[in-house]
Amino acid sequence: MLTTQRSVSGSSQSPRSPSSQPYLSVSVTDPVKLGNGVQAYISYRVITKTNFTEYQGPEKIVIRRYSDFVWLRDRLFEKYKGVFIPPLPEKSAVEKFRFSAEFIEMRRQALDVFVNRIASHHELQQSEDLRTFLQADEETMERLRFHETGIFKKKPADLMQIFKDVQSKVSDVVLGKEKPVEESNPEYEKLKHYIFELENHLAEAQKHAYRLVKRHRELGQSLSDFGKAAKLLGACEGNALGKAFTELGAKSEALSIRLQKEAHQLLMNFEEPLKDYVRAVQSIKATIAERANAFRQQCELAETIKLKEINLEKLMLTRSDRVGEAEHEYKELKAEGEEASRRFETMVRLMNEEIVRFQEQKTIDMGIAFHEFAKGQARLANSIADAWRSLLPKLETCSSA
Repeated sequence: MLTTQRSVSGSSQSPRSPSSQPYLSVSVTDPVKLGNGVQAYISYRVITKTNFTEYQGPEKIVIRRYSDFVWLRDRLFEKYKGVFIPPLPEKSAVEKFRFSAEFIEMRRQALDVFVNRIASHHELQQSEDLRTFLQADEETMERLRFHETGIFKKKPADLMQIFKDVQSKVSDVVLGKEKPVEESNPEYEKLKHYIFELENHLAEAQKHAYRLVKRHRELGQSLSDFGKAAKLLGACEGNALGKAFTELGAKSEALSIRLQKEAHQLLMNFEEPLKDYVRAVQSIKATIAERANAFRQQCELAETIKLKEINLEKLMLTRSDRVGEAEHEYKELKAEGEEASRRFETMVRLMNEEIVRFQEQKTIDMGIAFHEFAKGQARLANSIADAWRSLLPKLETCSSA
């Protein structure tokens, strides 16, 4: 759980807690499976504690499901152009893993991170949609999910095609293949190159982190199997040798449990943060694609305005009776072009701010993840060394007997 604070003047502090700093604290807890078969899903308890005056009270508890989090993400993406919207964990495509305890806990943790990133963002935390998500009853949320317009009301097949189109568009933008209208800006090119490279390196690191988790689990299972075999061997032997084999088996089984626990810690504290940042970079790439679209629209409008202006001048020279109509169209189009330019400039400003914030947060999060990894590996190595070292005197006695 994270605690979010924002800087406000004393006059806007909540009367409910006049002496405290403004805060917004959110936690996603208590996952519960509801329904059966293909209709089954996991619900979560979302607890909000705040003294923001916009909220209904100091504490609110609501029940949410994964699709509610998707609704919030999509709403923010549509409304906050230029802001890097935090990513959601993906849905499990494999039925047998969908309701496993480990998968449910990983998703709960990722959803907690998702909503707290929004709550801690100086722009997103002011969103009306966030307040709705954190306070509305279940019936209201269900109604909102099913009564969206545009992209939110499309069928899954349509959404998949849109997603593929966006992926293709993102790749074109990042690789500089967008023609004929594309933004030419050294800093922007540098950003695209950085994001493209970062995604590759993070994905590679996450792949090897997954292999480390798998290796720990496999070694743990092997030690468990070996421990059982050693204890059986000890049971059929007598005297010191049998006792030594039995202790060897017990140590192996104890280390197996230790390895399985460390594998879980490695998954949650190292592999998952890396995977989360792979998703975050993909979210940034979607924002880059939106910026490319905004730039293209601005350029296309500018070209159309030029043509309208030329046409208007011709009509004025010929004193055509269509001058009034053409002048009206020109003014409307010019206003639309100015608005498009403002939108694009706002996106550029926000993205410049966002990339600084992203890099600062990434430095902190990756520092914690790699520190936890190194600490866990050192702890595991010490446990293994201590366990085997404690057996050496007894095994040496047997070997010299």
